[in-house]
Amino acid sequence: MTTKYKSVFISDIHLGSNGCRANDLCNFLKSIECENLYLVGDIIDGWKLKRNWYWPQEHSNIIRKLLTKAKRGTKITYITGNHDEFLREWIGNELNIGDITIVNQCTYTSISGEKYLIIHGDIFDAVTTNYKWVSLLGDIAYESLLRANIYLNAIRQKCGFGFWSLSKYIKNQAKQAVNFIFSFENHLSHHAKINGYDGAIVGHIHHSEIKIIDGIKYMNCGDWVESCTALVETYDGEFQILELGMNGEMHVAKTSLS
Repeated sequence: MTTKYKSVFISDIHLGSNGCRANDLCNFLKSIECENLYLVGDIIDGWKLKRNWYWPQEHSNIIRKLLTKAKRGTKITYITGNHDEFLREWIGNELNIGDITIVNQCTYTSISGEKYLIIHGDIFDAVTTNYKWVSLLGDIAYESLLRANIYLNAIRQKCGFGFWSLSKYIKNQAKQAVNFIFSFENHLSHHAKINGYDGAIVGHIHHSEIKIIDGIKYMNCGDWVESCTALVETYDGEFQILELGMNGEMHVAKTSLS
C-alpha cells in the first residue's frame, strides 16, 4: 500500500556518510507516490566522501529508487546544498541529468496558489558562508556524535528499544544551537518576504518545522540522519511533517493547520 501526495520534500540525506539512515529512507520512498519530489540539499555528502570514501549498497539503493520514480513520471528536482556544493560549480542556473533537474533554488506553487522559495538555506548560515573551516571542524565533531548514535542504538535495539538520537538530544539542550535555529528561521523568512514569496521550504539545520514568522510560512524538511522526517503537501492542500516513529512507521508530527 502506498500513500499519494501532491508533493514530497526531503533534505539532508547525507549519502556517503555512515550516519545516513538509508534503509529507513528507502522504506519511506517505497511507501509513497507523488507528482513532485524535491531533494532540498545535502543529498550527497561530498565533504565526508572527500575525507573518507564510504558508499555501501544501501546508498546505491536510494539512487536507484529515485531514478525509478523519475522514470515512472515523478518530477524530481534536486536543490544543491553546502555538502553537495561540488554540483554548484558546473550546473549554471539549471542542469538536467536524465529525468532529474538540478538547481540552486526554485519556486513552488502550492495547491492553494501560494508561492514558496525552495532553497537549502546554507547561505543564511554565517558560519558556513564566511568561515567554512569552522564548519568543517564542526562537521567532524558532529560525525563523532553520529558514530556514537550507531553504537548506542545497536545496544538499544538488542534491549528492544527504538532509535534515539544522542546528537539531536545534545543539540536541543545547547542554548547556542537553539539561538542559531531561531536566527536562521528569521533571516530566511525575512528574505522570502522581501522577495514576494508566501513562504520558504528549506533544510540545512536538521530541524523539521512548520510555523508562521511575520506572515511567512516557514517550513523545514528536517533530515534523514537524526530525525527521519519529510515535508509533504496532501491533495487537500495541507502541508504535513511526517516523522519516523519508535515503531518504525511514519506518522504525522505537525501540520500547517495545527
